[in-house]
Amino acid sequence: MRILHVIENRTRLRLYGWALAAAVLSLPSLATAAPFTIEDAIRATWKQNPAIASGGEMVAAARADAEGARDGRLPSILLSAKAVATNEPMSAFGLKLDEQRITAADFDPTRLNSPASVGGVGLGATVMQPLYMGGRLTAARRAASAQAEAETCSHERRMQEMALQVVQAYFGAQVAAEGLKFAEDVLAQARETESFTRSRNQQGLALDADVARVTAFRAQAEAESSVAKQRLDSARAMLVLLAGEQAATGVLGSPLVVGEVSVNLENISHQRADLKAAEFRAEAARAMMTATRGSMLPEVMAQATLETMRSDFNQGATWYSLGLVARWRLSVTDLRATDAASLRAGAAADAQRWQERQATFEVDEAQRALRSARSRGQSAREAVTASESARTLRMARHRQGLLPLTEVLDAEAGLAGARALLLRSEYDARLAAAQLQFAFGKPIEGVRP
Repeated sequence: MRILHVIENRTRLRLYGWALAAAVLSLPSLATAAPFTIEDAIRATWKQNPAIASGGEMVAAARADAEGARDGRLPSILLSAKAVATNEPMSAFGLKLDEQRITAADFDPTRLNSPASVGGVGLGATVMQPLYMGGRLTAARRAASAQAEAETCSHERRMQEMALQVVQAYFGAQVAAEGLKFAEDVLAQARETESFTRSRNQQGLALDADVARVTAFRAQAEAESSVAKQRLDSARAMLVLLAGEQAATGVLGSPLVVGEVSVNLENISHQRADLKAAEFRAEAARAMMTATRGSMLPEVMAQATLETMRSDFNQGATWYSLGLVARWRLSVTDLRATDAASLRAGAAADAQRWQERQATFEVDEAQRALRSARSRGQSAREAVTASESARTLRMARHRQGLLPLTEVLDAEAGLAGARALLLRSEYDARLAAAQLQFAFGKPIEGVRP
């Protein structure tokens, strides 16, 4: 029986081992999540952010307006229906004439002067074709088309602005996570130093002042760790706000350190969507000025009308009329509108020139920021390496009784400062690279809409 029991236990253990092995083999596919890259974050923001959706709807509305203005030269149709009842002498006679109900008795003076009430139902259709409108239709079409293009370019620029915000939030979360690691490392060293100092104090080898100093340093490290945790939570929350819930738990897989940024230094205005939008808005304003001036010129239209008037379905008349209509309306209001349109065209041109100057400044500023951040990053990396070495050496010599505690604490503070400078420099360099792409109108992080 014991032999059977041992065999049964071995079989059960073997089955458990196989199940455990299968579970272990399946862990990588279950636990290893796909990295959430900066490209994924930008695309997710464009897809789910309501502000981007609103901009897309505005573009669609502008294009619909442009299509409506383009169809302004097509003929228009006016349909009418009316029901009439009257005993006014002239109208009553004319209504009966339209209904083909006139008889010899209707010419009786008594009936002509005091007719009975006459009624009828009429239908009509009028087709109007603009022939000449003073150029306002063509100008309005150009204005609407240019405005639609301006809205499209503005939407593209808004998407780039949103992508830049995603870059700030994404790498801000990375920096916050790395900062939390550094804060926890300082806290661990502070606790170890405090424990060592208290032990030496109990042996009479360290002063009470050293214990108080190292306790204060540890408490400060705990506070810094708490602040670092709060920064990380806030940075993640901002990223989730922009890119959605996928960013809450995703592994941020894009590296913080950026390589060389390649941009075309020529024809900034041909790359930046906001400069294109300003150019289209200026064009739209000029076209609207032309359209407003055209409203003060004569207009000519061809018109065809078909009408019927009946007293019942089987009795009545149907007639048509063709005409060429010319109208010329002059008013002080139109003159004032022309002045206003001219001023708006000048304002749009001035805004375009200012935006071009601002774009040049933004490019220069982004280049300066990138050079500065890279220079600071190189110095910060040297400072971190030297500070880590200094901390290790001073800690070892302090434990040998060759250096006072203040030297160790100074080394810890120096390392914390060097690490903070490194993180800030790397973050600034990555952000400056994105800002340089933004200033030139290049796709942020290479992601195109």
